[in-house]
Amino acid sequence: MSAAPLIEARDLVKTYIMGDEEVHALAGVTFTIPHGGYAAVIGPSGSGKSTLMNIIGGLDTPGGGALVINGADLGALDDAGLAGFRNRTIGFVFQSFNLLPRLTALENVELPMMYAGVAPAERRLRAGALLDRVGLGQRKTHRPTQLSGGQQQRVAIARALACRPALLLADEPTGALDTATTEEILRLFADLNAEGVTILIVTHEMDVARATHRIIEMRDGRIVADNPVPHHRAVPQGALT
Repeated sequence: MSAAPLIEARDLVKTYIMGDEEVHALAGVTFTIPHGGYAAVIGPSGSGKSTLMNIIGGLDTPGGGALVINGADLGALDDAGLAGFRNRTIGFVFQSFNLLPRLTALENVELPMMYAGVAPAERRLRAGALLDRVGLGQRKTHRPTQLSGGQQQRVAIARALACRPALLLADEPTGALDTATTEEILRLFADLNAEGVTILIVTHEMDVARATHRIIEMRDGRIVADNPVPHHRAVPQGALT
């Protein structure tokens, strides 16, 4: 028998009331992501991909359906339970990096471990190793304003991995980056996935989606296509030009 998927979504529904109108952000979304998967969710504005990301990340709750991530039924968790779930299970990477400007790169990576109760010596050691892993071993004492956009995103990825999450959830992670830096970040994601990290990217850029192994396309709150990326390979230099 095969192992249970990391993400199992069944008939997810989310409806917002906008004045007198009902907006069906999700209208029955069903899919699974296996452990070690690498997928992208794409779609135009209003397709429901951001709502889906927020629900998978435990930042919002569905109005119907079921969502199980790494064995946890999110529908059974209260606010405190969801906060604990996010800290233990999800690593977030955002378009705007969301680094604290007064903290060094090392201190930014340490922050989620502090909330998780990791001892100071352990979190400093782990943060340093993660910055080495993303190629910023010589920038540990730099603050965000002293780093390029690509370097800031690498710090954000290191921070997302700090609590050893089951899932790395990236929301438009290359949206604020130039083409060359985008390629660098996508190569880093590919390396991390090759090491076993499960990654789900939410993006509107097809070139970014094609760097993953699978593309889930959304429109009007529904999945309209779900296909493997043919002849997938690591992103080569100049692939997105």
